[in-house]
Amino acid sequence: MESIKAQFDLTGKVALITGASKGIGEAIAFGLAEAGASVVVSSRKQEAVDEVASALQEKGFRAHAIAAHAGSISDLQRLMDGTLEAFGRVDVVINNAAANPVFGPLTACGEDAFNKIMDVNVKGPFELGKLIHPIMAKQGGGAVINISSVGGISPEPGLGIYSVSKAALVMLTKSMAAEWGADNIRVNAICPGLIKTKFSQAIWSNEHILDHTLSGVPLKRVGTTEEVAALALFLASPAGAYCTGGVYTVDGGHTI
Repeated sequence: MESIKAQFDLTGKVALITGASKGIGEAIAFGLAEAGASVVVSSRKQEAVDEVASALQEKGFRAHAIAAHAGSISDLQRLMDGTLEAFGRVDVVINNAAANPVFGPLTACGEDAFNKIMDVNVKGPFELGKLIHPIMAKQGGGAVINISSVGGISPEPGLGIYSVSKAALVMLTKSMAAEWGADNIRVNAICPGLIKTKFSQAIWSNEHILDHTLSGVPLKRVGTTEEVAALALFLASPAGAYCTGGVYTVDGGHTI
């Protein structure tokens, strides 16, 4: 029987993480690298991903930086080509890049904002999935992890279309899992709640708003990016080999 520690080993694997220049994506990049994976970190700005890759390399990890817009099909193709050029394979894909240019009621979301949200949050993972499917199938399998949100389970105030996009990502996860299981490609979704990132700073940095938010969180605290990364490692590694089509919350009990 394989040891528990060995089941979390990603030595020899290659992981591609979008939205990896900060927050949850950056934490996942460091977590998978520490488990032995070579990582490709991607985000819109080359300078930002270069900084993360350099920090990984300084710790002795194998890392490569590729700037790409997650909502651009041509950028995603370049990202995949660059990943294969750098490491020759891809075993894990983390779709973490997300956009939310508006906060307010549904009626405040214009066409441009709607399209941006859907392009990055839904079309991006869909198009990248189509690119990686034949590669992983030929390799004998792989793992895809889509970072959704508790908003994809229940609408979050002021985040209407963002919540819609994250719900769509949950269903995309299940559809991919159902169709790709025969190729030993596992697809799961992680739904973070309130995590201490720049994205959620308006909430956790305001004591009044934070107290109100935590009143609905049984654990009564904000989550950390490392706690999301730990779940991503489980789903990416052999430890999660029988998990596919799952929707996992990291929310302190918010969705109970």
